[in-house]
Formats: sequence, structure tokens, C-alpha cells
Amino acid sequence: MQAEPFSLDDARMADVTVRTLKAHEHARWDAYVNAHPDATFFHRAGWKRVIEAAFGHRTHFLVAERGGETVGVLPLAEIRSRLFGHSLGSLPFCAYGGILADHDAAFRALDEAAQALARALAVGSLEYRNQVAQHAHWPTKDLYVTFRKAIDPDVDANMNAIPRKQRAMVRKGIKAGLVGEIDRDTTRFFQAYSASVHRLGTPVFSRKFFRLLKEEFGDDCEVLTITLDGNVIASVMSFYFRDEVLPYYGGGVDAARAVAGSDFMYWDLMRRACERGLKVFDFGRSKRGTGSFDFKKNWGFEPTRLYYEYFLVTDSDVPEINPLNPKYRLFIQAWKKMPLALANVIGPHIVKNLG
Repeated sequence: MQAEPFSLDDARMADVTVRTLKAHEHARWDAYVNAHPDATFFHRAGWKRVIEAAFGHRTHFLVAERGGETVGVLPLAEIRSRLFGHSLGSLPFCAYGGILADHDAAFRALDEAAQALARALAVGSLEYRNQVAQHAHWPTKDLYVTFRKAIDPDVDANMNAIPRKQRAMVRKGIKAGLVGEIDRDTTRFFQAYSASVHRLGTPVFSRKFFRLLKEEFGDDCEVLTITLDGNVIASVMSFYFRDEVLPYYGGGVDAARAVAGSDFMYWDLMRRACERGLKVFDFGRSKRGTGSFDFKKNWGFEPTRLYYEYFLVTDSDVPEINPLNPKYRLFIQAWKKMPLALANVIGPHIVKNLG
């Protein structure tokens, strides 16, 4: 299908114009994001460089302006894959996304520009990863939820708020002598994370992706590694945004289960966040019916639905590219049996197209 000509200069509504982000405007974009009440870490401009450099995907970061002032933003990335199709979304590889706008006119201008871009690119679908519903008549995917909870300013109060059985697991890790350490790079993190996703039958991201995240976001991207007698047990990469901490990528080696490594790891992160004066612990998204979902529930967190909405262009149905899709079951079982070293070489070439 041949793409139709498209220009963002034509996207206008109520004196709102929409254009693409320029290279020297990242600080201006982030200033808008930091001030917007509905913004998330995943709206930051740094994702543009990370997605382009780590995966080679095109990005389309849209800025809405009125009278020279920014009144809205929409980060978009395009994935073109022979295996998984052609899509445009806000934002692949991120839990949250969608439009940030000061008013309805800016929202509609960005929305119409994104839909026009999707049609011009002839993608299968345009996806928004919203925390609240925005398009009542668009198809949605009721699969993902998020887990968020306030952090009490008192460390002991946070410990006591953990349900009894889960609290016992945290104490097991403490009694085992586990130690948490902040890493300056992602070497030990990748060791724990890659082992963990391999056990789940999931392709791993590249080492380069995690290095880029750390380089791009600096202190707002932190690696906490758990050790026992100097040996890596578990590790988590967390994002910090305003008064929130979001543990996003994490995992443990085979020995982690025996000493409650993951349980201790998330408690140590929560304790550190409390001592820093942070207000919200965002346990991130999980799919319904998974072990990750149950694990977070066991911590006393309640799920909140995420609204992943789709504007279908050439697709006739909502894409179902996730491990719960039955057609990927045999692949997952085969992947678990693959040697870890080989999986770490092949995996990044597959996962970069999953989004």
C-alpha cells in the first residue's frame, strides 16, 4: 500500500499547530513534561535517542504549540517488522504513554496529527498506552494493569504494611545476609536480568539498550544489585520521576529463590525510596493472569487497569503480540531450553520488534 503524502504543517486546530521535535529542543520538551500533572517518566525526550540508538526505529515526537508556547506533546515510535507487522505507538517499550495536553484543542490537534501520520505511514495500527480511557469507541486491550502505592514516610510503617506472608519472605532475605548495592553500570544487572527472562522463555534486550538508558537518564536511572557473600543474587533497574520510583526491569539468578532475593530487593528499594523522601512506589505494569501480577498483589498493591487504545489503519483486529498469545507457546518452551549465552545473542534481534 502506497503511503499518502503528509505534512505536520497541515495539522492545525483552533490556532494550535503541530510539528516534530527538533534536536536542540529536548530541554524545552522535558520542562513541559516535568510540569504537566499527567506526565510520566516515559514521556521524557530521552526515549527518542534510546529507541533510535538501541533498536534503529524511527521516532516521531510531536509538539503542539499556540502562540509560540508548548501546549502539548506526544512521543511516538514506529516499528516495522516482517515478523510482527508495522505499527506506530506511544510509546513502545514503555508502560505508559499517550497525549499530554493543556486543553482540548491541543489534545485534538495532536490526536488528529497522529492519526494522519498513521494513515500516511500505512501502519497496521496506532496505539496509545493510556492510564485513563481517552477514546470510547476505539478498540482496547484489557490485559495490562499497573500497581501503585503511597510510600509512608516511616520505614517501619512500610514494612508493617506488607502482608504477613510476603513480609516473612522479606525477613528471610534479611536473615540470609543479603546486601543491596548501587551500581554505576549495568554489568551485574544484565547478569541477573538475562538469567531471569531466559527462565521465563522471553527474549532478552541487548546490553546496549540498558547502557543507553543509564547514559541518557543518569541518576534518574538507577541500578540496585543484591549480593550474598559478594555474589550477584538479583538486580533491578529503576526510574525516578518527580516524587516516584518505578522499578522497571529486574531479575535474579537461579540462587535467588532460595534466599528470597527478589523479595529482599524490592523491599530494599522501597526502604531507600522512603529514606529519600519519595512519595509513590510504582510497581509497574503486569499482565493479568501472570506470576508478576500475583507477586505484586502479594505485596498489598491493588491493580489499576491500563487503557491501551488502538486506531486501526490496515489491521482488522487489535494486535496480540504478547507471551499469553497461544501461538507463541511452543516458541517460549523452546526458548527456555536454549543455552543462555546463545539466547543473549539472538534475543535482542527479536525483542527489538516487540515493543
